[in-house]
Amino acid sequence: MRKIEHLGIAVKDLKASNELFKKLLGQSHYKEEEVGGEGVMTSFFQVGETKIELLEATRPDSPIAKYLEKKSEGIHHIAFDVEDIHAEVERLKSEGFEILNETPKAGADNKLVVFLHPKSTNGVLVELCQERK
Repeated sequence: MRKIEHLGIAVKDLKASNELFKKLLGQSHYKEEEVGGEGVMTSFFQVGETKIELLEATRPDSPIAKYLEKKSEGIHHIAFDVEDIHAEVERLKSEGFEILNETPKAGADNKLVVFLHPKSTNGVLVELCQERK
């Protein structure tokens, strides 16, 4: 893993949260993007080399909607940038981590993504990200 790519934060109201983070960080978000397959609208803020990704559910059966229902707003996941997502999945499987989606899928911000189950990572949802080429 090369760096923390972003921190994902589940929010109920993306517009209000964009305003809050604009005030907090002293800058506007640089991008909004819908990921239809996940039922989520995302917004990104750049903070140094790391990003903050705000996530708002676009449908009630989405993973973010379920998360908000269970836990309310807050940090949803930590994402790590990897050079070779397939090799990293194999390495982590061999180390005993539970992979939620072994086949990388399209994520926001031009990334291929894979998630690790929180029960194998001390309760933290971990995302692996690789830039799509």
